[in-house]
Amino acid sequence: MAKRFIPRPSILSEIKNYFMITLGLAFYAFAWNFFMEPYTFVTGGVTGVCAIIQYTTGVPIQYSYFLINMVLILIAIWQLGLKFCIKTIYAIITLTLFLQLFQVVFDVYPNASEIIGPDKQLESCIVGSIFTGLGLAFCFLSNGSSGGVDIIAAIVNKYKDVSFGRAMLYVDACIVISSFFIIPTNDTALSLQKVFYGFINLVIVNVSLDYMVNSNRQTVQFFIFSSKYDEIAYYITRYMKRGVTLLDSIGYYSGKESKVVTTIARANQANQLLSAIKQIDPNALVSQSKVMAVYGLGFDKIKAKAKKVKFDSNEPKELVKTEEKQ
Repeated sequence: MAKRFIPRPSILSEIKNYFMITLGLAFYAFAWNFFMEPYTFVTGGVTGVCAIIQYTTGVPIQYSYFLINMVLILIAIWQLGLKFCIKTIYAIITLTLFLQLFQVVFDVYPNASEIIGPDKQLESCIVGSIFTGLGLAFCFLSNGSSGGVDIIAAIVNKYKDVSFGRAMLYVDACIVISSFFIIPTNDTALSLQKVFYGFINLVIVNVSLDYMVNSNRQTVQFFIFSSKYDEIAYYITRYMKRGVTLLDSIGYYSGKESKVVTTIARANQANQLLSAIKQIDPNALVSQSKVMAVYGLGFDKIKAKAKKVKFDSNEPKELVKTEEKQ
């Protein structure tokens, strides 16, 4: 039996994931405290709901954010599994602490909202939205979330052919519009302006989020030509949890028979596989290509509804299928 290649422990990968989640949450809290809250913008998500609560009742956003998310996390455990929720619970607690921390900084330096200049509402909305989108993308790409509507979006994405960004956009739009009717003000024009800024935030955040998340979920196909095909195939199935197909091959010049390893993986797994191949067989020939979409076990589910076909008991099924195609 061929010698098995044993990769290094994946603990470093988990540390990297938690670091990226923490960095993303820091971006998110920074964007909220320094660019959104000073101008009383209402964003989407649970943060937007909590902002409405804060503007109307004075309850600090971090407290209502924590309580609402505790309810959502119970739903997430039921629908998405414990692994997703462990990182989400970590994210909720961490974001709550970051919101509190940046609020303390803002109290000490009240002019911090003028970091890009005084009375720069549009600029603050754009910059804050960019930081928010980056923060959420870091969380999602590390298999976590910031909680709140992210949990709802992840559940919708699990069962329906709707992207993270689009699912969040639908819910967030309702929250932003509701702020016009809930937050008390005597200036209708000002209220409409806040709603306008809220929609600018939603568009920027969700477009950037969709771009980053979907580009990372891209699928790639590998054809690997190596004399150590057995070790490579074992690594892919054992450590990458991906299926492998071995194809018979014959070298035209040498006439030597061998096997070609073919597999399909996510784009973010490409470097992992290439690194393993380099360690197993530095002389291996590898062909990598993009795949438009892959449906099935380990990848995206086929979310289109299957249409039932009624067969006549006296008519061959092959004939019915032919007539339907015509």
